[in-house]
Amino acid sequence: MSNKSAHVNPDAAISNDSYELLKHVSTATLTTVLFKHGLKNVFLQGPRRLSAGENMVGFAYTLRYIPAREDMDVLASFEDRNNLQRKGIEECPEGAIFVIDARGDATAASAGSILATRLQSLGCAGIVTDGGFRDSPDIAGLNMPAYHTRPSAPTNLTKHHAIGLNEAIACGGVSVFPGDTIVGDNEGVVCIPLHLTDQVAKQAAEMTVFEDYVMEMVRSGASTYGLYPPTNKQTAEDFATWRQTNNR
Repeated sequence: MSNKSAHVNPDAAISNDSYELLKHVSTATLTTVLFKHGLKNVFLQGPRRLSAGENMVGFAYTLRYIPAREDMDVLASFEDRNNLQRKGIEECPEGAIFVIDARGDATAASAGSILATRLQSLGCAGIVTDGGFRDSPDIAGLNMPAYHTRPSAPTNLTKHHAIGLNEAIACGGVSVFPGDTIVGDNEGVVCIPLHLTDQVAKQAAEMTVFEDYVMEMVRSGASTYGLYPPTNKQTAEDFATWRQTNNR
């Protein structure tokens, strides 16, 4: 199986073409495109990438935490195969991004390196939390992208009780539904509603080409007036010529 098809979930309907386009656009560009669709709250506030790399693209598979309760969240609870944190890790589909709603609480870990490594071995495309990870230096060394707010050594049981698996959650102040398209770059993470994925991917790819042109012009000394945004009619003509010359 190729790397391209391995990260596409038929149930989530992320096409191979959209996957490839989203691998090469920034979250900044995506937020602008989504804003044009009327969506303002799509960038997860808090989660940051542990180590830089290529874009993370996949569909959301979610876990929701509520505050821990001492009579339930004890070490023996991990012996239960229905523990939703462990169950979610083992059942996370290939190509999915494991998105954890930790209520923005990083005083205990959302997960650690053993569970993150298991996700990587299952072919998952990434892991995201608005809380923290323990063993974060080890997670940073994985090939799988990972995002959190800050390191947190205490076990999840001290603060978190896993209560919901693959249901609608809030992560970083953004609504995330199972199957939504998740894109992460070295700046952060964006959630794209599934039904808009193909359209947004194409628009973001086109916008990226224009932004590349603008950056080249600005680096050459051009003013942004009339160029960005392209209010000067000459800009469209010059861009078309540049695009043809550069085979973009």
